[in-house]
Amino acid sequence: MGQRKGIGIAAAEPLYVVKLDPVMNRVIVGNRASAVSAACLVGRMNWVSIAEPTTPIRAQVQVRYRSPAVPVNVIPLENNQVKLVFDEPQFSITPGQAAVIYEGEIVLGGGIISGVTP
Repeated sequence: MGQRKGIGIAAAEPLYVVKLDPVMNRVIVGNRASAVSAACLVGRMNWVSIAEPTTPIRAQVQVRYRSPAVPVNVIPLENNQVKLVFDEPQFSITPGQAAVIYEGEIVLGGGIISGVTP
């Protein structure tokens, strides 16, 4: 997701991979704005330094290796999931990747991104 190189489609503006559809064997592309997400769902959560929250918390999240952690609202959901609502929309949030939630330098927990919200 978010890949631009090697798409091989001529367009007036750069195109990015915004979705993969393995069932139909399709790659959906769009402009940079369509590759930005305001929120994402994270499943398979593991809380390591706090108990599983029952109310929303403020934290930071790192969703990409070597990317800085960004401010986020963490909203607990059922079935060991949370919704992360970013203060500022983020580019190329990719299902299947890890999301690690921090408070300062302390790891609160982490899970696997299962979906995104434009």
